[in-house]
Amino acid sequence: MYQIVKRCFDLVCAVVGILITSPLWIIGIVGIMLSDWGPLFYTAHRIGKNNKPFKMYKFRSMRVAKGANETSLRPDEERIFPFGHFIRKVKIDELPQLLNILNGTMSLIGPRPVAQDQFKLFRTGKWNLAAEVPVGLSGPAALYDFIYGDQFTDEKEYMEKVFETRRELEYVYVKKAGFWYDIKMIIYTIICIGYALFGKECTWILNELRADATQSSVKD
Repeated sequence: MYQIVKRCFDLVCAVVGILITSPLWIIGIVGIMLSDWGPLFYTAHRIGKNNKPFKMYKFRSMRVAKGANETSLRPDEERIFPFGHFIRKVKIDELPQLLNILNGTMSLIGPRPVAQDQFKLFRTGKWNLAAEVPVGLSGPAALYDFIYGDQFTDEKEYMEKVFETRRELEYVYVKKAGFWYDIKMIIYTIICIGYALFGKECTWILNELRADATQSSVKD
């Protein structure tokens, strides 16, 4: 029953979300065209539910580079154009994933989709449990990365300080998944974006996520 309700809720939220955020889509499109002429969207090859590949859509925030790969968990900072930094900061670049929610390849809340080059990092051992639920636009791992992980541009530092907790939070989501937990994550996402707009870090949500990850790892 939860999965049926979740899918219906996703469809309604995706349609309403596209309508409400349509001015942001226009800002994103115009900003990208003026910043770096080229494709408006970036199509990422990702792994979703049941470890099936799918195409995930984002507004392009980087200059086009032939042969670029996604082996690194950190973006190539040199390729991000100034407007790209802005849309990444407030998550406007993620809005096209509402189209993924409409076509059923993603949900509003869930584990983050995994890049094919990073599959072994996120979908091994107990963490492969995340493959049993739809991947999401937001969720505990995505919020942890947004609040804390995005400040690390160095791959080694990110792996040391962020990766383990982020991966554990994907597992946490599967264990806590339910309608009210999804609602909670939606509210937390809105709050975190609000904080980011004012240049603030939402430390109380960050601390709660860390506590959830620690409790999960201790139990297992």
